[in-house]
Amino acid sequence: MSVIPRVTWFDEKTRKMIVAEAVEILDKIGVFVENDEAIELLAGAGARVDRDQERVSIPGSLVEKALETAPSRILVYDRHGEPVMDLGGDRVHFNPGSAALRIYDHEQKKARTPVTADLIRFATLIDALPNYAAQSTCIVPGDVPEEIADRYRIYIGLQYSMKPIVTGTFKVDAFRVMHEMLATVAGDQDALAEKPIAIFDCCPSPPLKWSDLTCQALIDCARTGLPAELVSMPLTGATSPVTLAGAVTQHAAECLSGVVIHQLAKSGAPIIYGGSPACFDMRKGTTPMGAVETMMIDGAYAEIGKHLGLPTHAYMALSDAKLVDYQAGMETAMGAVVAALSGINNVSGPGMLDFESCQSLEKLVLDHEIVGMALRLTKGIELRDDRLALPLVEAALEKKEFLSLPHTAKWYREEAYFPDPVIDRGTLEEWEGSGGLDAAARAAKRVAKLIGEHSPEPLDEAVRKHITELMERDAKLYGLEKLPPLE
Repeated sequence: MSVIPRVTWFDEKTRKMIVAEAVEILDKIGVFVENDEAIELLAGAGARVDRDQERVSIPGSLVEKALETAPSRILVYDRHGEPVMDLGGDRVHFNPGSAALRIYDHEQKKARTPVTADLIRFATLIDALPNYAAQSTCIVPGDVPEEIADRYRIYIGLQYSMKPIVTGTFKVDAFRVMHEMLATVAGDQDALAEKPIAIFDCCPSPPLKWSDLTCQALIDCARTGLPAELVSMPLTGATSPVTLAGAVTQHAAECLSGVVIHQLAKSGAPIIYGGSPACFDMRKGTTPMGAVETMMIDGAYAEIGKHLGLPTHAYMALSDAKLVDYQAGMETAMGAVVAALSGINNVSGPGMLDFESCQSLEKLVLDHEIVGMALRLTKGIELRDDRLALPLVEAALEKKEFLSLPHTAKWYREEAYFPDPVIDRGTLEEWEGSGGLDAAARAAKRVAKLIGEHSPEPLDEAVRKHITELMERDAKLYGLEKLPPLE
């Protein structure tokens, strides 16, 4: 038995106060809703609608009913139909963040626009790194029309990794083709609903607004059975109250409004309480994801999500650094540890730099080891034997060492997480003998080795052909006669 280490941000009284005030905000102030179908769902359920202002006041009874029907546990599956993410309780999983506009090029020492080859390398690398439970639609490719970038990312990811995919839509019409691709890979629409292989991010706009696109994504996810992931993004002092507690309260109101819309679309559909807030830096006008206060908001709102009985998500284990350096490691490691100790179910962010706008393959490899250590932390210290040390010390004194004891051989690998050699634990002489490389250089070599040696399991040819036809059809609608080659 072991005690799982956890951090608590509020007492029970405060948790209840935050939820009560969030519910009051929805009733007295309401939310702005641009989607006609969502407005009709809300109005039909008893919400008060001001159609001139597109503002909807949601009574507490609707919030309460939605929370009663939303599931507290969500299973997400890999391409073979095996459960690989168990979202709920304090179970922690990591995946890279989504939708970066740039990729850091280690050879050029600068960020650039990603292309198809980068998507392929990214998905292949994620497939080869076991500490990541899921892949993501990590970067936005610049070699296809912007109008099809959302569905093109999932088209590549489904071919180059077995893992489930965290994604989202940029255009309202994208969900249909993305869902058809996922259903083709899963077997059919019923199989996909029973064993979902994707999570869709749905992002309200702070303060208290649902656009037509994000509302439609909520509704589409609910009706198809794909897990929807709420990504509320309050910025302290800019688009939310400046206090951390105030930001958590506004976050709760935005997420609860999403839960209501989602559950009205289909009662019992899976939804995740998540976000990507930041403690706004008024000196620079930036949204620092590596700020400790940002991490505190994340851990605190996840505690509210757990209090409400919902699976949780956060954008953490990432950095605002512009390259893979000390700052990148410091901020990522702090975020991963806070996320792990907060028991956040789905943590998005490894690999990310520059306020979520850049991805790095080298950082992804280094972050894999940070994630491994954070996951080890969640297991706590386990009591392996009835007597913890006394008989072992007696035996070791007789032998004058512990190394050869059967007990040491039995538990050595169970007790410790051993990182990949990209994390240097050798002597100074060993480090100098291997070239004296820094972490980023070691990671670049590791990236090349993993991508060169790892072969993702290919899709069934009929499945691959069908999703390619879907992608080609959409591409032609926006003037792209031929998809970029997949090399």
